[in-house]
Amino acid sequence: MTSVPPLPWQAGQPPLMLAPMQGLTNRAMRRLFIDWARPDTVFTEFMRVNAAAPVRRLSAADLREIAPQEDGVPLVVQLIGHGCEALVSAARSAQAAGAVHINLNLGCPYGRMTSGLTGGGMLQRPELLEEIFFALRGTISGSFSVKLRAGYDDPNQIFGLLPLFEAAGVDFLVLHPRTVVQEYQGLADHAITAQVVRQTRLPVIANGDIRTAADGARLLEESGAAGLMLGRGAIADPLLFQRLRGSAPAEPTRSERAAMLQRYLGELLARYGELFCGETQVLSKVKGVLATFDDADFEHDIRQLRKARTMAAFSARLAELE
Repeated sequence: MTSVPPLPWQAGQPPLMLAPMQGLTNRAMRRLFIDWARPDTVFTEFMRVNAAAPVRRLSAADLREIAPQEDGVPLVVQLIGHGCEALVSAARSAQAAGAVHINLNLGCPYGRMTSGLTGGGMLQRPELLEEIFFALRGTISGSFSVKLRAGYDDPNQIFGLLPLFEAAGVDFLVLHPRTVVQEYQGLADHAITAQVVRQTRLPVIANGDIRTAADGARLLEESGAAGLMLGRGAIADPLLFQRLRGSAPAEPTRSERAAMLQRYLGELLARYGELFCGETQVLSKVKGVLATFDDADFEHDIRQLRKARTMAAFSARLAELE
């Protein structure tokens, strides 16, 4: 009897996953989320597959990031690249480095601007996907998942891909229901998510525009999704995981939000200081986090934090939040 690869979450409640976000969900950010909120699953930032390299398809830095889990939380390694041989070789390297769960990125809207069709750009050539998916499934011994957009320029493209995903033995899907060309404009159409859930036997993890506990609860109920992947909403509010679980206020007061921001951004400064080199780089990375914030109550405060030129100035402005 063929064994079924384990999914990267425990059975029971719908899993709440931290989304892979390039430039944001580095290992320091992931560890902070694990310490604070303990997502059910975390993902690496995407690991670029070098199609031109004869042997080493993944960088040495990426290989060092790979593990079956981080502090007991399942870690999914996300690959982005093109070419069947290169992707299969990268999957082998990832597994040799310790990966148990591997995800293929078919969603990044910026991959379409590189020399090869990567990320969401791969949806321009759906005829090439069958070979890639069956080859990857034959290589990956653990869970094999796909994170994708609803289509390249047609939001109904995904419905034509579902039979391939099922036949190839994909274990679960993470769906962001925008098109690739849409990038982040407009709203995620979770009516598509609900329709995908109805049309496939695969677990579907819903992703896109989940900013509050109410958003997440409504999406789970209306779509029937197996779980949620939290991206920008969680980066702006790491307690969103607890809010969805009912262990933190679903609608925090301004003072509660201010206290959370002070602690969160203060910890990021400290953790980024250990990971990155120099004050300028640390401040740049923390300001990248601020770009996800859309809380009108703190709009002026965030603008002032972005203007800080030194960590001391940033910390002083942060202490004034109330």
